[in-house]
Amino acid sequence: MKILVVEDEKKVANIIKRGLEEEKFEVDTAFDGDEGIKLALEGGYNLIILDVVLPKRDGLSVVKELRARKMMVPVLMLTAKDLLEDIVAGLNSGSDDYLTKPFVFAELLARVRALLRRSELERGAEIRFADLRLDPVTHKVWRKDKEIDLTAKEYALLEFFMRNPNQVLTRTTIAEHVWDYVFDSFTNIIDVYVNYLRKKVDRDADSKLIHTVRGVGYILREEE
Repeated sequence: MKILVVEDEKKVANIIKRGLEEEKFEVDTAFDGDEGIKLALEGGYNLIILDVVLPKRDGLSVVKELRARKMMVPVLMLTAKDLLEDIVAGLNSGSDDYLTKPFVFAELLARVRALLRRSELERGAEIRFADLRLDPVTHKVWRKDKEIDLTAKEYALLEFFMRNPNQVLTRTTIAEHVWDYVFDSFTNIIDVYVNYLRKKVDRDADSKLIHTVRGVGYILREEE
């Protein structure tokens, strides 16, 4: 597995690189946003670890640029900012997970492995529910014949719903499977993303598919 680390603090970058190489990953480093984009587009990476505060171009604009170029490689964002709005901004930019600084390397490694596992599982046949279609290979989604433009996290959330239709999914369950770890202290982020997804999937449709189960969570089902 090949990983790109984009981090301007060379000491931190080298610690991450050395630790991942000890776990048998192949690791390249970049020290500013422009270099990160260049390597990401050229390198065929399985995962990118991306700092938010970078010279030349910050991490949010880097991941937005990669997603605009249809690069769906998983991105783990590193940030010293731990306010809810900062976390939402990072996830909404197209990253798949975030880790606040300072961090323990064991947690970084666990999140890296979780993202890589999920990336492998996402490859497969097209998934259908009602008039929704999702292609795990291209990460494209359609409602009837209209393509829906989703961020990476919105896509992951919808895929989880579509792989578990007609089942009530609690916020904790969603957090553990879509974010790959317990997210209890930030459960309102789940609500934020479900709301984003509803606006794109259900707003202009004749029937609604994403429903709230009050006090419990959410369910993907056809209206009766």
